[in-house]
Parts: sequence; C-alpha cells; structure tokens
Amino acid sequence: MLGSGSKVRVRVGKTTDSKVLSRIFKESWSLAYNGILPHAHLDSLAKQRSPEWWRRLIKGEDGGLLVLELDGTVAGYATLGPARQGGPQQGEIFELYLDPIYQGLGLGEHLFEGCRAKLDERGLAGLVVWALLDNTPACDFYWRRGGRPIKSTFTRIGGARLEKVAFAWG
Repeated sequence: MLGSGSKVRVRVGKTTDSKVLSRIFKESWSLAYNGILPHAHLDSLAKQRSPEWWRRLIKGEDGGLLVLELDGTVAGYATLGPARQGGPQQGEIFELYLDPIYQGLGLGEHLFEGCRAKLDERGLAGLVVWALLDNTPACDFYWRRGGRPIKSTFTRIGGARLEKVAFAWG
C-alpha cells in the first residue's frame, strides 16, 4: 500500500516525460503481454514507441495523454479521447498502463478516475475500454471499476488471433 504521506497526482503529459514513458511502455507491455503476443512483435512495438515517438504524440495531443505521478515520479500513463467505434459510449480509454514496480498499489484507480474526469470535462458521456481477454489482470481491473462487457471481437496482433472485450460504463 501507499504510505499516508505519498502524493499522487494525475496530469497532462509533457514532452519531458518522453523518455520515462518509452520505458514504462516497454516494461508494462512486456509484463502484460508476455505469453499472449509473440515476443518479436512486443520487441517491435517497444522500438516503435521510442522517446521521439512519445514527444511527437505529446506535441500533437490536446490533453489526451495523462500521466500519473507518485511523489513526483512518473509511474504510469493513459491515452484517451472520443470513442473510435459508434455506440452510446462517447469516450474511450485507449491505453492505461503502470510501471510494473507500481502495480498492485491502487494507483491504477487514480489514473482511471483521472481519465473519467478528463472525458467528462470534454463532454464525452459514457466510457468504453477494450482489453484482450487473455490479459486477465486488465479485465479484472475494469470489472472491479464497474465496467461490464458489452461486446467482443477477434483481432490479429503480430500474427496471433486474439479475442478482445469492450467494457462499458454509463
């Protein structure tokens, strides 16, 4: 658990976060998808999400990248915006990941709620999040936050055929 003096803050991403976001992406995705996605595909994704990739994303974003800080250290990130598919949910969280050393401490809930607040601020009612069914920790996380599966589909990632599930709120 977090110490009583720990300071947790969710804020919009800055270009100075690029290097740490690249590392968090690589480590959190390796942990989440090892054994689910082909190793070569994970390596390729990690190389694509270089610090320069993150700098370009942040420069082009309008607050759609949030970072979570714990005592001033970036511990995770989320990307969000208008839902990509039609339906009653207008907002979507595209990615939500924590540095593996900060997982299991309750920080994901802070980041999730920060995303909900940002989507509300943008006037986007309802929320959808897609998760790979084989990523049990993610599915459990969204279930515990009150999300309920509304649909599923299959996708191909790195040559693997995987089922993904949409969790919805509101």
